[in-house]
Parts: sequence; C-alpha cells; structure tokens
Amino acid sequence: MRRFFLGVIALAALAGGAAYAFRGEIALALMQRTLNANFAGDPIAELPDGLHIGLCGAGAPMPAADRSGPCVAVVAGKRLIVIDAGTGGVRTLARMRLPPGRIERVLLTHFHSDHIDGLGEMMLQRWVGAANAAPLPVHGPAGIESVVDGFNAAYGHDKGYRVAHHGEAVVPPSGFGGTAVPFALDSNGNAIVLDDGGLTIEAFKVEHAPIEPAVGYRITYKGRTAVISGDTKKSRAVEQRAAGVDLLVHEALSPKLVGMIGNAAKAGGQQNITKIMHDILDYHTTPEEAAGIAARAKVKVLLLYHIVPPLPVSALEGPFLGTAREIYTGPLYVGRDGDFVTMPAGSTEVRFTNRL
Repeated sequence: MRRFFLGVIALAALAGGAAYAFRGEIALALMQRTLNANFAGDPIAELPDGLHIGLCGAGAPMPAADRSGPCVAVVAGKRLIVIDAGTGGVRTLARMRLPPGRIERVLLTHFHSDHIDGLGEMMLQRWVGAANAAPLPVHGPAGIESVVDGFNAAYGHDKGYRVAHHGEAVVPPSGFGGTAVPFALDSNGNAIVLDDGGLTIEAFKVEHAPIEPAVGYRITYKGRTAVISGDTKKSRAVEQRAAGVDLLVHEALSPKLVGMIGNAAKAGGQQNITKIMHDILDYHTTPEEAAGIAARAKVKVLLLYHIVPPLPVSALEGPFLGTAREIYTGPLYVGRDGDFVTMPAGSTEVRFTNRL
C-alpha cells in the first residue's frame, strides 16, 4: 500500500511537472477556447425574454479592485441600455459579455465626475465595436448638452486617427461620439424618458444637493420592474417609485467606515481628505436607511451599489451593513461588478448571478 501511494505521488509530480513545462501551450489553448466562445453567438439573445439588471460598476470615486465606477446595465428583451458611465464601466460590461457595440442609449443620473468619467470611452467602444453609423444617444437632465459636447471635443483628434487607420467602413464617421438628449422634469419632479416597444423608463427627482438636478430611474418591461436610485440621501421619492418593484438598486454609504477614514486622515495631517469624508455624509443613504426603504416599499430584492467606502475584504460587509439585514429581511446583496439580476417575463422569479 505504501508503494502504491508513493507511485501515485510520483505520477502526480510528473504530471504537474509536465503541465508546468507546457504551461504556455496550455494557456494558449485555453485562450483560443475562450476567444471562440466570446465571439460565437449572441450573448444577449441567449438571455430569457424579460428584464435584466447588471452592475457594470458597483463602486464610487474611491478605487476598489472589484468595483468600477457607477454603471448599471439594463437588458430589456434584446435591448441594452446603460445608466451612468463611471470609470471602467464599459470594460466591465465587455467582461460580462454584454457587447458595448450593442448599447442603444445611455441615461445619466447626474453629472458628478464618478458617474460620467467613463463616458468618452463608452462612446468610443460603442462606435468601433459594431460600426455604429449614428452617435450614442445620451439622456440626462438639464445640462447634458455641455457634458456630451465636452467629451465629443476631447475625443475629436482620436476620431480622425481611427477613421484614417481603420477606414470608414469599420468606423463610420457619422457614428462618432454622442448626441445629447435632454429631458425636463415636470412640476412633480418626474419625466418619461422612454416609452417604446413595451419598455418604459421614468426619471424622478432625488435629493443630492447641492447637485441639481439629480434623478433616479424606474424601469418597466413586460410586467417586471426595477428602480435605480442614483446618488441620493434618504428619499421619499425613491420609496414611492419603488413600491412593489421586483428589484431596488440603491446606493449605500457607511458613516462608521467613512468616519474611520476621516479619523485616520486627520491623524495623518490630511486635512483635505478629512473634510471630504465629513462632507459626503450628508448627501448619501446608509445601508440601514436603504433597507428601511426596501422594507416599507415591499420590494422583492435589494441590491446595494455605489458602495462607499471600498470594502477590500468580504469580512467588512457585515460592519458595512450594520443592522440592515434586520430591517429588511428579503434578499439583500452588497453589489460587486458583474452582479446580474434576471427577471423573466411572465414570471415572478428574481434570479441573482454574477457574469464575471
């Protein structure tokens, strides 16, 4: 028996050595298989008909390894729409096998830098990813024109380079950049942004002063519903619009953990960071407050995003949530990039997966 086990160990060692010796060839074979899978078929068509919400960015301005800047993917039927375009969002979208070339339009919640700083790259990847012949429609409240015009100007030189190098058939000049599509909120703070093909997207005003205006979105498709809060402090409008929805995607900030950063910055003489950590407390929602909104609105699933501060280890999720799970007893997730919620049409199912 001893000889048998020694023989097994020797064979395993030889196999391991052979694998190490040929690791380059093995890696190339795996890469080829992955590439073939990524370019084959239509990953959006493979999804069941219904409403799907994915986090192409679950983070905020502070850098985090597993959370890009704010970015929410909406797949309604075979349509791909993106809400906000934070840093890294379009790259995460591609890693989720949601092709940037398929983005139909982008909706912005407000113009804080972390929600728009990936917009130029998103417009570019959408243009070159599918030879799109028309600019990307970018919807937003008053002021959206100057935001889109600025990115178009910043990428103006790059447009010329791309067309000269790849040719107009690959990158049609008419498809470059974005087109601003402003909407105005009515006296109640609401606006219908899109009502087409069974898909309805409504904007509603939230509370993020001094940022004005700032909005959240309610999405309805074939009887399935989701609300995206955008950046806001505890808001009655979010609670009202989220009443009975299948999914609430709500921002969340932990004052306790932010306070720890502020105290450390103060002890280290970093007065600027100390002041910022103090200031951000008054225009965001705590996990417990978001849980209270979800409980009172009777939503089916609560997914937290725009996570502040970063949580470098999963063990920090408990301190981040505080008592949130006691307040809202339904399914509650601390969002990470790639999180994906599927709500099939004609069903009450809400399925949570991760596409990374």
